[in-house]
Amino acid sequence: MQEHWDIVITPRKSLFALNLREVWNYRDLLSLFVRRDIVAQYKQTILGPLWYFIQPMLTTIMFTIVFGNLAGISTDGIPPMLFYLAGITNWNYFAECLNKTSTTFRDNQNLFGKVYFPRLVVPLSIVASNLVRYGIQMLLFVAFYIYFLSSGTAIAPNAAALLFPLLVVLLAGLGLGFGLIITALTTKYRDLVFLVQFGVQLAMYATPVIYPLSKIPAEYQWIALANPMTALIETFKYGLLGQGTFSWWGLGYSAAFTLVAVLLGTAIFNRTERTFMDTV
Repeated sequence: MQEHWDIVITPRKSLFALNLREVWNYRDLLSLFVRRDIVAQYKQTILGPLWYFIQPMLTTIMFTIVFGNLAGISTDGIPPMLFYLAGITNWNYFAECLNKTSTTFRDNQNLFGKVYFPRLVVPLSIVASNLVRYGIQMLLFVAFYIYFLSSGTAIAPNAAALLFPLLVVLLAGLGLGFGLIITALTTKYRDLVFLVQFGVQLAMYATPVIYPLSKIPAEYQWIALANPMTALIETFKYGLLGQGTFSWWGLGYSAAFTLVAVLLGTAIFNRTERTFMDTV
């Protein structure tokens, strides 16, 4: 009598296969991981979820004092609190996706060695849980935005603000793509984790988060524009604050870079997943 199985586990044939149908079948597990990441982060803390607001707020205040008041770095006429908060909120989402995804294999090696499920569920849950955090922090930005807008500050939102959903997708894609590449490499090279955490902090200063792109000398702007995060941060500020540099070419470059990063990251992740238990 021929047996019929609900699930048949076979070797992955294509390195670029996302297997989204299989991930969808495990959506309950994905939501469980998302809930775990959100709850576990501030479990047994006094302030709990308030840290979602406190962290970007303290960073914004520090940037305003140091870079705005002491260093006198221009914000193109935008209130410093709003300017820095816009950059920090978006950068933090990318950085958190990248940092946490880059340790997927290391942090889940015991789980991966015991039970089968689509491994891509874990990095996707990281992106989703950080999206919840990003949404909460955006509420802080919106509160300041409404305050300055109602107080008569020269803020001029425009049609580019409609690109906000696309910017969020690209931020998540960049963090996911780079994270998948790095987590595959860290199965053999553990020190890469420390290098990445340090590198992400430095990369923020190479991105127009604390300064506008317009203040970079023209002969060096091509270096900043080669950074795919530059167009995303600048488009966000241009669309909602009315100041910044907007370019369809720059946004297209960032989108293409993100697509390549996700495809390359998926290929390397799929290849590493087959044998990583032998090396971790």
